Amino acid sequence: MSVHDSATVESTRRRLNRKQAETVDRLTAAAMDLLRREGFDNLTMRMVATAAGVGTATAYTYFSSKDHLVAEVMWRHLRQTEPPSYTEDQNTAARAITALRRITFLLGDQPEMAKAVTSALLGTDPDVAHLRFRIGLEIRRWIDDALGADSDPDTVEALELLYSGALLRAGMGYASYTETADLIQKTAILLLRSTDRP
Repeated sequence: MSVHDSATVESTRRRLNRKQAETVDRLTAAAMDLLRREGFDNLTMRMVATAAGVGTATAYTYFSSKDHLVAEVMWRHLRQTEPPSYTEDQNTAARAITALRRITFLLGDQPEMAKAVTSALLGTDPDVAHLRFRIGLEIRRWIDDALGADSDPDTVEALELLYSGALLRAGMGYASYTETADLIQKTAILLLRSTDRP
């Protein structure tokens, strides 16, 4: 799936034509680059607009706030990441752990981006809430696929809570992403122990 076939064509605020989608691409790419260099606290919409070669007013046409912009970056990053493939010898717990580790490390090598996403997704902006819902659905889909057709909804929800809580903890700086992934794995094994073991 190409970028323009997925999240780029449809903004969280409006439908986009090709030229508008390219503008949004530039804004999200500029935001990612600036977050790596400047950090979330120093980021402004004006900085992003300048780096993307558009006016600040144009940037606000597509994104209501920097939280909205960062949430969109996360959404695109998630949508453009291929879910893991599983081998026949992997049981339910092993597949779930593989999926959760992959999602955990989406931003694990980019601490400033991870901090930004944590802050942005906790925002009250309605556009952020919309993206938070879409991101949650995508993560649920990954977990559902890992657990298989007979997945228990309560188990899926427990793994979702495990992931979101662990990522919040990492985003707040209490643990590295490697430590967080290991904690998720350990806890997932406990949750899934009644089914099988990896």
